[in-house]
This record gives sequence, structure tokens and C-alpha cells, in this order.
Amino acid sequence: MEIAIVTTGGTIAMQHDAAAGGAVPTLAGADFLQSLPAGLPFVRLVEHCNVPSAHFALDLLWSLRQRVAALAADPGVAGVVVTHGTDTLEETAYLLDLTVPGETPVVVTGAMRTASDVGYEGYANLAAAIRVAASQEARGLGALVVLNDQIHAARWVTKTHTLALDTFQSPGHGPLGRVDADGEWIGSRLAREIIPCGRLDAAVALLKLGVGVDASMLEDVVARGARGAVIEALGGGRLPPWWLPVIDKAVGHGVAIVIASRCPAGRVTDRYGYTGAHRDQVALGCGFAGELNGQKARIRLMVALGAEGDAARALRWFETGLSF
Repeated sequence: MEIAIVTTGGTIAMQHDAAAGGAVPTLAGADFLQSLPAGLPFVRLVEHCNVPSAHFALDLLWSLRQRVAALAADPGVAGVVVTHGTDTLEETAYLLDLTVPGETPVVVTGAMRTASDVGYEGYANLAAAIRVAASQEARGLGALVVLNDQIHAARWVTKTHTLALDTFQSPGHGPLGRVDADGEWIGSRLAREIIPCGRLDAAVALLKLGVGVDASMLEDVVARGARGAVIEALGGGRLPPWWLPVIDKAVGHGVAIVIASRCPAGRVTDRYGYTGAHRDQVALGCGFAGELNGQKARIRLMVALGAEGDAARALRWFETGLSF
């Protein structure tokens, strides 16, 4: 049995390039293999791409999903590790979590420092990810994110700081476990959830509210053909009253509207009675993101629309009260 490493680029693969004026992806898969410590499981190397994760388009993301799913279904592969840039790592990990079936561990890792920086942690993160992917404890947990010796569920983890090594945290939940010198410890488990999906629906917008923001941004994306929109609303998911008629019109045109919160932790719900609160959104036919942040709710809606084809069926995957 072997561990498949799928490389995609990102900071973990970057070195300083004087001509470019900064760090760019340069390390190839062979560079990673040469730097791994002895005693790790046998590795199968798959080089998917070598780009910053900020450059990921949805077709590249879906092709990565297809490759990981094929490897996870291979009886000769005990686990899959994906090296990835940290900018969009959590979205890729959540897509893999939602759409790659089976018990095979899928572990996503990266680095916050380039290979040219003092204290580059990329090789240590990769070695830890390989160990987790090979662990029996990781089987059946879906996609995991391993950096800084912490093991996080793809469902909860998010990048919380632009530069810190411990940027990946799971607000409200904490890590599932740790990688220690004597083994991999996973103290918490969560149930798998798979949405059977053959494609992503790309026509899903992500909108964020601030005080006094008008609803023209939603009107604009609907006019451009959006089939869904995730709105990062205020507090536990509240909306200004002037957003309600625009949402009502969008829903009437078959657009799936999902309400998330702009807060970094907590579930979308409330007990308020004023205009724009939770009960008004229910009446309009909105879906709710539970504890998912906006970027993950967008991934979920793209998957749900790709699987179901229309808003009403897609929103069944966003039932009120679920934390996803």
C-alpha cells in the first residue's frame, strides 16, 4: 500500500526569484521526495499543477477533485495527500470532503513560508500529512487539513491570519487531533457527509454585507445569470429590510439564496422578530449555511446545484438548524 501525493503548487512549492521580484512556484515533486525523512510509507507522486492557489479556476479545482477521487478509489492507495496554496486551501479541502466518497483518508497541507525563508515549514507539514494519511485513525473522516502539527476537519478549518504559522484554526470546534513525535492522535470524530455530484455549477456568487450596503450587488449578479448566491449577512444572519424585496424577486426567478454570517464562528439563526431577521428569510425561501463560512457555503451551493439542477432541490442541502 502507498500514499499518493498530489502536488498543486502554492507557497509550499515556492522559492524567491529575483527576476520575478518575489517568490514563485518552482519546487517540483522530486524536490519534495528528496527532502522527506526516512521511515515514511512508500509514496506515489502525482504532479497536478504548480500554481498559486489564488490562480485556481473552477475547472482546475474540479479536475483536482476528479484526480483525488480516482486515487482514493484505488485499492493500492492507503491515503491521499494534496499539497496546496493556503489562500484557497480550505475551499479545496471542503470540496473534497463533500464529494470524494469512501474511507480513504484525504489530507490537504501547505506552508506559510517559502523554501527560501528561514524556518520554512513545508517539508515538516508534508511529512505530518503523510503520517496522518497513513493512519488507521484517519479512515472514514473525510478530508482533513494538517499544518503546524494540528489535524483539522475540512468542514470547520479556516485561514485566520495572513502570515502566522498557526493561521489554520477551527473556530468553535478546535482541531480533531495532533501529530506528535510518537504518533498521530485524533481525539474527535465527525460523521461523513457526501453530496453525489458530477459537476460544479459555477454561477454562484458570494456577497458580503456591511452597514448600509444596498442590494444592487444581488440585482447585478442575478441580471448576469447567477443561479445561486451566498450572502454573508450580519450577526446571526440578519439582513437590512431593503434586501428582502430583492431576495424575494431573485427567489422568484429560480435563484438559490443561502444566508451565511460574516462572523468567524457560530450558527446562522436567531430569535428576533424585527424585519430582516431569520423568520423573514425562512418565509422568502432562503437556505441557511449553518456554521459554514461564506466561502464554504458557496462551495456547498455549487456542489448542490451541480447535483440537483434546480434551486428548490439544491436548498434541501441547506436545511435550517444543520451545522453541516
